[in-house]
Amino acid sequence: MKYPAVLSFADILPELDAFDAIIDARTEAEFALDRIPGAINAPVLDDEQRVKVGTLYKQVGAFEAKKVGAPLVAANIARHVETLWADKPKDWKPLVYCWRGGNRSGSMAHILAKIGWPAIQLDGGYKAYRAHVAASLETPSELDFRVVCGTTGSGKSRLLETLDGIGAQVLDLERLAAHRGSVLGHLPNEPQPTQKMFESLIWDKLRRFDPSRPVFVESESKKVGNLRVPDAVMQRMRASTCISLSLSRENRVRLLMEDYEHFCANPDALNTQLDHLVQLHGRAKIDAWHAMAKGGAMPELVGELLEEHYDPAYLRSIDRNFVQVSKGEVLELKDIAEDDFVAAARHLHAA
Repeated sequence: MKYPAVLSFADILPELDAFDAIIDARTEAEFALDRIPGAINAPVLDDEQRVKVGTLYKQVGAFEAKKVGAPLVAANIARHVETLWADKPKDWKPLVYCWRGGNRSGSMAHILAKIGWPAIQLDGGYKAYRAHVAASLETPSELDFRVVCGTTGSGKSRLLETLDGIGAQVLDLERLAAHRGSVLGHLPNEPQPTQKMFESLIWDKLRRFDPSRPVFVESESKKVGNLRVPDAVMQRMRASTCISLSLSRENRVRLLMEDYEHFCANPDALNTQLDHLVQLHGRAKIDAWHAMAKGGAMPELVGELLEEHYDPAYLRSIDRNFVQVSKGEVLELKDIAEDDFVAAARHLHAA
């Protein structure tokens, strides 16, 4: 094969995990919105430089824009070679892409190949990759989803984490979305990815699953925080086998106190989130919950939230949205110790 080779995403996909590096040659802002999972950002033009060259292109012409852009491109690629890849051996195999698979990735792939590395350029760039992801999520592979159901605080997320830890196949949508899936689900200091990045992460997980083995997933709603689960994936989940996790009210309160410790330490942040429930519960009830949070009555507040908000919402929606829930296994947790979750996970993994 002559390098740099220009290949379609369909040709690259079977070998995607074999590349030593996936290099996104787009700007920092483009990379932040979405990228091929596992890619590193090595901009051929940074955000400011791209605006400068693009403005010249529109206002003056292609020739003048290229005269300004070429030295910037050359300097940036040289810096990346010196700082990122100077120690790479001759058989180091990178995949390079930009927005459309044109000048930016072409320039980088050309130089990498001239050095002697077997560089591959993605034909069609990020746009070709994104089209593949969108099509794949519209018709996802047939997988044996096992949907872990249960009221808020019953330990669904911990069970998924434990299943993942013992080698089961897990699609943890809340982890991918950086959100716990409720009005209080925002994770401190961890912003949610963009919608496109969320879809990329889901696609990347789905493509790696063995269809002969079950895939455990939580009974999510259509939205996890601000992000929407792809419709076809949600439809498959909602028609799948369910497992109902059961835990006593007392232990659910304990578990939520542990999981939402950041709110216990910052009642003002908690009260800001509770304000989103005014339309459902009225100002007087929210003010009463504010007072409980301010007064340190957190176990009592969590108990009321379960009884008056979370449990009724769950019961209204679960039978309607997950049609197999009444036929599923009921799995009772005696406590919330690590051993309890390990035992439950091993039981499900072995089934």
